[in-house]
Amino acid sequence: MPEDGAVVRALAEKIRDVPNFPKEGILFKDITTLLQDARAFRQAVDMMAATYRGKAVELVVGVESRGFIFGGALAYLLNAGFVPVRKEGKLPAKKLSEAYALEYGSAVLEIHQDAIKPGQSVVIVDDLLATGGTARATARLVQQLGGKVVGISFLIELKLLKGSEHLAEYHVVSHLQL
Repeated sequence: MPEDGAVVRALAEKIRDVPNFPKEGILFKDITTLLQDARAFRQAVDMMAATYRGKAVELVVGVESRGFIFGGALAYLLNAGFVPVRKEGKLPAKKLSEAYALEYGSAVLEIHQDAIKPGQSVVIVDDLLATGGTARATARLVQQLGGKVVGISFLIELKLLKGSEHLAEYHVVSHLQL
């Protein structure tokens, strides 16, 4: 089902630009202004879920922190389990770690070692695709546990940063191209 251009434009207008955050030279895309609008939030989640309805998705993996917001909602709508991928030091049990580069630094992501069983079909969810480093690190964690990445879903893609090019081996869907 093709997305309604008017809905996509209206959602894009709900996103606030915050210059020089989290550091000088970065233009941060703040989704809190979209999330506080009940209709816009519902439209965004429904649009993201439509890609995977009727497909075999066993788990949704949400990336800290805004990926939790969309990932939890998608897991519910898709009747799938939810797995959090967190920043280093936030998970309590045995975990796998993966370092990656950000557009403004580097970081480490972690997942519980027992979060995914071999062969499970997984959709990775985050709010925004920039350089692709976070999603790539998350996909590597999923694959290390034997999970099958059936898709990576973003609400927003910053086309200028060409992150989707770094995720070419995956089925990547981004709904708002900014």
